[in-house]
Amino acid sequence: MTIGPYTLTPIETGRFALDGGAMFGVVPKNLWNRTNPADDQNRIDMALRALLIQGSGMNILVDTGMGDKYDEKARAIYKLDHSKFTLLASLAEKGLKPEDITHVIQTHLHFDHCGGMVSQTASGEFVPTFPNAKVFVQKENLKWARNPTDKDRASYLKQDWEAIVTNRMLEELDGPGELFPGIHLRIFNGHTRAQQLPLISDGSNHLFFCADLFPTKAHINLPWIMGYDNFPLTTLEEKRALLSEAFENSWKIFFEHDPNSAIAGLESTSRGFRAFES
Repeated sequence: MTIGPYTLTPIETGRFALDGGAMFGVVPKNLWNRTNPADDQNRIDMALRALLIQGSGMNILVDTGMGDKYDEKARAIYKLDHSKFTLLASLAEKGLKPEDITHVIQTHLHFDHCGGMVSQTASGEFVPTFPNAKVFVQKENLKWARNPTDKDRASYLKQDWEAIVTNRMLEELDGPGELFPGIHLRIFNGHTRAQQLPLISDGSNHLFFCADLFPTKAHINLPWIMGYDNFPLTTLEEKRALLSEAFENSWKIFFEHDPNSAIAGLESTSRGFRAFES
């Protein structure tokens, strides 16, 4: 997909699974199980999909998956699967080495979004995966990550970002704005504080990276809100406003966690907006 000077490519980094009840909150299982069938532990399959933006001399990654720093217990809990996809292998298929990545936009610092930006050496040291990259995160999200609530404490792992801070690779942003020409960051606070979501646009074509605002296609439904969200009523209003804007302007939506679809369009139905394959 091409928008303005940029070529946009989905980057598959692996698969994992989370509890379906947590993923869909108050929605009854007999509804969400139709679109996202659960396994015998009530987990649903999910992608760990990043976005590669190339152009104007830059190789930009939006999010970096979970990475590979987990013991067998954690791998089993999250059903972490790198048998088919890894971040570095997917980049290599595009002819890119870790040193070639110039920038990383982290939507937020939950482990399933930022774990891949730090790797663990054989000696156990945590080091930046992309040594030449500048990493962008919202100042408020970093502050939240360092002092999370009991509700999302398990989702923020210090090992995922402190090597980036130590190596002075991190640039803290403060609010929305145009990061690069045609790449605008929007701020959303329902899931966690200061989740930054990029909109890539050339005025005619638009792609919105929705991260955990709409983790899967099923979450396009307004009341289908994750139990993980810190402020679900804020998420509800953020979804309502964003969907109306996206539909009116014919945006494409990029799904980070949907196991089957990377990009979809929106259509309006009598029961609200619906995602369709694009």
